[in-house]
Amino acid sequence: MLDAVSSLSSLASSIDQANITSSARSIAAQKIAPGPTVSQHVDFGDIMVQVAANAAQTLRAGESAAIAGVQGKASVQQVVEAVMSAEQALQTAIAIRDKVVAAYQEISRMAI
Repeated sequence: MLDAVSSLSSLASSIDQANITSSARSIAAQKIAPGPTVSQHVDFGDIMVQVAANAAQTLRAGESAAIAGVQGKASVQQVVEAVMSAEQALQTAIAIRDKVVAAYQEISRMAI
């Protein structure tokens, strides 16, 4: 379960690295040709990295709560809440992956 989210996280990290390069180029271009001040923009790659990191953290918390529940260190309510949260995070990660794959397939079908 964590392997799938980790692979999503590594994909998001590579997207983030590409965005850092493009951000550096745009900052260099702004220094050359100053224009109106633009508020800091949010990159899609940054958002994906945050989503993947949060999903992995939520899955780890759910697994830890389940183990604590089996050991008798956590209440049933705490275990259920953590597991439900982990399930929702996993379903979100899967939905994002499906949308990315669908977008890739759509782009690959385009005529050049």
